[in-house]
Amino acid sequence: MSTIISRREAGRNLAVGATATAFLGAARQSVSAANKLKGNMNHSVCKWCYGKIPLEEFCVAAKKIGLQSVELLNPPDFPTLKKHDLHCAMVSFPSGKTPQGVKVGGITRAFNRVEYHDTLLDIYEPHIKASAEAGFRNVICFSGNRDGLNDEQGLENCAKGLKRMMKLAEKHKITISMELLNSKVNHKDYQCDHTDWGVELCKRVGSERFKLLYDIYHMQIMEGDVVATIGKNKDFISHYHTGGVPGRHEIDETQELYYPAICKAIVETGFKGYIAQEFIPARKDQIASLKQGVEICDV
Repeated sequence: MSTIISRREAGRNLAVGATATAFLGAARQSVSAANKLKGNMNHSVCKWCYGKIPLEEFCVAAKKIGLQSVELLNPPDFPTLKKHDLHCAMVSFPSGKTPQGVKVGGITRAFNRVEYHDTLLDIYEPHIKASAEAGFRNVICFSGNRDGLNDEQGLENCAKGLKRMMKLAEKHKITISMELLNSKVNHKDYQCDHTDWGVELCKRVGSERFKLLYDIYHMQIMEGDVVATIGKNKDFISHYHTGGVPGRHEIDETQELYYPAICKAIVETGFKGYIAQEFIPARKDQIASLKQGVEICDV
């Protein structure tokens, strides 16, 4: 009789043990799931803000946070990203010199000058091909500074050059994204400094492969009304950048924008692209600041 009871008790103990194990396993899975990002937003980060951290080390940290992309990098960096199974949501720009020795491709000298178009197309072609081969589908571009050029002529000139480049972009299924930057604090005289100007350029180029990179930091400085502007112009925006105003530092309570509401508005537009952290950390623990920024935007 005692032997039978022992066996029964042993069976009950095994059953309890199995239930407890299953419960603990489910609890661990629940905790693990709680630590993951919500999945409503694709998260990226601009590497230049963390220049002192080697790319290899930065990729490891980015993966731990849950980031899917490290961006504003060039083709030589692609193998490192691939090694860590990371995307480059926005490939950086190429640069080169015109026959006259003028360096073009960057923020100050780009598509608003017809005399730069041939060189720009020459330097973008291999850049676009390399990005496509790597599976990275967005490449950044700029308008250039006004330098006395009125906004209408700037639109006309940019549209001419970009229409030429769209043949290549469409062939390789690459989206060229012109960044909206402020001309008040950081980039004096930059031409693509208002959303309306950028949207008009998109309409004139007339290709689904040309969009805007809406930088929240820059556009808060230039025009404000961020949430309404995003909702109104969602069809022309391919990508978003963050940054605290003023100062371009952490996007927490130390600055004037409320990023949870902004990111909620982005998600509600049906946006399927990436939002990238592009603030310059003011704190010593830069990776902790990055993690906080991602969590703030993960609505």
